[in-house]
Amino acid sequence: MLGEDVAADRDYPPFHRATRDGYAVRSRDLNPAPAELERVGEVRAGECMQKPLAAEQAVEIMTGAPLPAGADAVVMVEHTESDGTKVRMLRAVSEFENVVRQGSEARAGDMVLRRGRRLGPAEIGLLATVGRVPVRVFRKPRVAILPTGDELVPLDKRPLRHQIRNSSAAALAALVEAAGATPWVVGIAPDREDELRRLIEQALGADLVVVTGGVSMGKYDFVEPVLRACGAEFYFQGAAIRPGKPVVFGRAREKLFFGLPGNPVSSMVTFELFVRPSLGILAGAEPEPLVFLRARLAKPFRHKTGLTQFLPARVASSGGDSMVELVAWQGSGDWVGAAAANCFLVIHPHQTDLAAGDAVDVWPKAWI
Repeated sequence: MLGEDVAADRDYPPFHRATRDGYAVRSRDLNPAPAELERVGEVRAGECMQKPLAAEQAVEIMTGAPLPAGADAVVMVEHTESDGTKVRMLRAVSEFENVVRQGSEARAGDMVLRRGRRLGPAEIGLLATVGRVPVRVFRKPRVAILPTGDELVPLDKRPLRHQIRNSSAAALAALVEAAGATPWVVGIAPDREDELRRLIEQALGADLVVVTGGVSMGKYDFVEPVLRACGAEFYFQGAAIRPGKPVVFGRAREKLFFGLPGNPVSSMVTFELFVRPSLGILAGAEPEPLVFLRARLAKPFRHKTGLTQFLPARVASSGGDSMVELVAWQGSGDWVGAAAANCFLVIHPHQTDLAAGDAVDVWPKAWI
């Protein structure tokens, strides 16, 4: 994430630049066309013609080369005939045809990148272009991921019939990476308060803590009391969404923490809704609004009011419309259904009986 504003150090392009191989001319000399002009040299990319172009002269020019003073257009080579000393122009050109004007991309002093911009290939190329290498950046936040539950076993262990592999932590680590942060899977916390506290104390060494499981109201859901024992302040407990209703958010020892539901789809939805935006702010980015796309429902759907639902679905183009259809899904623990989806169908609390063809919101999966 960029840690400072960056301005253009000069005009871009720094000269009128030819966009085609051909001949640099004064456009008024080709009115009318055809017209015969004197060939007075050649300019390649990386070269500069010192002498201004005079009336009824043409200079051969290559793509990317600067136009000589006096020239204001380029005639493509396929629209010319030359014997080496004279060039016959077969068609007229308008002013600045086949030319990128000096300063048309940016003027010297223009702000080209703002502090908080995520740096991808295009941004890095732009920084190199304007000579800002090295540049100040924000350190990637370190995110502690702490899954809880006696049912979890490490990924390299064969689970017994009553156990499951620690898949949510693996998925969350991938989401953290995709969000531009550094994941740290602390371990697996069993359903015991003493061990959970030990691991939470360890996790608070990160910039942000994500605990999965143990955040509901069950007999062995110890995350809330253990966090309170660590001095946590809760900003909210629960959200009117499904999946993900038990999500919690707060601060402990100046570190942000999130408690996410243990089921994998619930943890992914709540990560995208709450954790990813927080990571962006920690990394110096400007807050971004949640963006939904519109599509038409392929099949009717009935919804109970009260919660916003995020349902795994697939959206595809059909006859010019985007059509969305739910995937076969057995609930928020179903990885097979989640992997088959390319979006979430978003059903708002006020929506009840939806008919096929109704316009609905879809939320593209950020990690696709």
